[in-house]
Amino acid sequence: MVGSRHSCENCKDNLENHYPKMVLTYGAKYYDETTTYGGFLNIMVSDEHFVIKIPDNSPLDVGAPLLCVGIIVYSPLAYYWLDKAGMHLGVVGLSGLWHMVVEFAKAIGLKVTIINISPNKKKEAMEHLGADRFLISYNTEEI
Repeated sequence: MVGSRHSCENCKDNLENHYPKMVLTYGAKYYDETTTYGGFLNIMVSDEHFVIKIPDNSPLDVGAPLLCVGIIVYSPLAYYWLDKAGMHLGVVGLSGLWHMVVEFAKAIGLKVTIINISPNKKKEAMEHLGADRFLISYNTEEI
């Protein structure tokens, strides 16, 4: 997003992605009727509320996932008030998006339980992502 009017309840609650007249980064009309072209430009105009600075010493490949996948998974955490340390979060599955959910949740201080059908994901969940619990979602003896 590069713009919103900051006037509706969603915008006041920092949930601009629910604002029906938000200005998307690419292929949208800005308020002056110019088209947005996102990352395909050398320069672009954006409301400062939607801009974050990536530190000069941070590799772009480390920061880039936060700009798309990051907001996709962080937005529901914030929307459903799961952004306070000590709360519990259950994550069903462990694919690319869910890795980012677990990383955000652990950074916030949530207690994370990963629920998966594959026992082979336990080491990744517990050792690499720092999950607090890992549950298998079916009885392996019945399969």
